[in-house]
Amino acid sequence: MESWLSDFWSHLYTEKGLRQTIEVGGIGLMCLIIFAETGLLAGFFLPGDSLLVAAGVLTVANGDRPAYFDPWMVTGALTVAAIVGDQTGYWLGRKYGHAMESKPDSWWFKRRHLAAARDYFAAKGPLAIVLARFVPLMRTFVPFAAGMGDMPASRFLRWNTFGGILWINSLVWLGHVLGGTPLADQLHKVILIVVVVSFLPVVWTAGKQLLTSRPGTRT
Repeated sequence: MESWLSDFWSHLYTEKGLRQTIEVGGIGLMCLIIFAETGLLAGFFLPGDSLLVAAGVLTVANGDRPAYFDPWMVTGALTVAAIVGDQTGYWLGRKYGHAMESKPDSWWFKRRHLAAARDYFAAKGPLAIVLARFVPLMRTFVPFAAGMGDMPASRFLRWNTFGGILWINSLVWLGHVLGGTPLADQLHKVILIVVVVSFLPVVWTAGKQLLTSRPGTRT
């Protein structure tokens, strides 16, 4: 199973593989990927950010390449998938969260990811629901952590909706703008930049924790 996941992950994080996934699977498969990454703990490895930018690129005709999708249809469908995904993660957290804390680590669930998400949620409060959309791993586990923390359902839905609209639209329309430029033919570079930028908050947080945990360091 882990070997299959590794191969699938590698496929999705290449320009050719990502294009094939989007072109062949269409909006339906993209919605499934966004839903799984945000709503199911097993979806933490999926490439949400790069998928959204690539989808935006493919909404623009460029040279011999046609426009595969309507940008408004893509943003509408993926926004719904993102909101429903977070709501699913929240519901799973409320129903099964405390039981999951005692489960051993497996290929699809790591307790350290859940602990990091709870700390992130505690530090950022409700705003974490929005900010986590732009941070890999956090966007998978923070809704679950919010459910575990018994965040009021109406408040979660409000922040979830705002975050879903902001995340999907900002990245798809970024890709749409890039789709009419020479960068559209160098999607691998765009994907690399998106992946690096999306992981910067994780690196920054880890660096701060490392520095503050050293003996003699003030907190």
